[in-house]
Amino acid sequence: MSGFFDIPSDLQHSWAGLIGLHLREALIPVAAGLLLALPVAQLCGRFRWLYPPVLGMTTVLYAVPSLAFFVVLIDYTGQTELTVMIPLALYSLVVLVPAIVDGVRSVPPETLAAATAMGFGPVRRYTQVQLPIAAPAIIAGLRVATASSISLVSVGALIGNQGALGNLLAAAQKYDRPELAVNSVVTTAVLAILCDALLVLLRVLLTPWMPRGTRPRPAARPEPHEAGGAAR
Repeated sequence: MSGFFDIPSDLQHSWAGLIGLHLREALIPVAAGLLLALPVAQLCGRFRWLYPPVLGMTTVLYAVPSLAFFVVLIDYTGQTELTVMIPLALYSLVVLVPAIVDGVRSVPPETLAAATAMGFGPVRRYTQVQLPIAAPAIIAGLRVATASSISLVSVGALIGNQGALGNLLAAAQKYDRPELAVNSVVTTAVLAILCDALLVLLRVLLTPWMPRGTRPRPAARPEPHEAGGAAR
């Protein structure tokens, strides 16, 4: 069992260090994607004609293999974490934008009318009325985006040991140590499950008015990342 946690020194991280690196590379892009998706979704809510082209653009970006993104970005950002995180942030938009738009559109018109009558402007109505009510749908989108991002960080191993736990897959082949590959897969899966559980807990805390057995409408899941062969 000791070999399971015996990380090769050329990876420059311990097992715990790889976990921290993996979470950083996975969660920062999701947070950045959420910050970008919130104003975009607000615009799509106010100008309905804008939603189809925005959704089409995010879908096109999602269809671009991560390896192609790396080739374009590496001249500007080098073999760094940023090269991995930028594509992951863009990929999250294809889940987060529809989740937020659908959640905001589900707010009853009479609720919006009441907020307007109380003097709420568009921004205040969006942040203090629509987003809290849309929280279950938004968190459902975050759950999908987070699980996807955690799994895709491993692709960074293709650009100079920037794949965090994914680097163990390359090390398993290099040193003929299959236990490292098992470590990578199991640890990545556990991280995804734990993050998902934390988001479920967050939904419960943010929406105390919802019955425990009520499930929010699931966000639309994108197609699996198989475009571009082994790129994802």
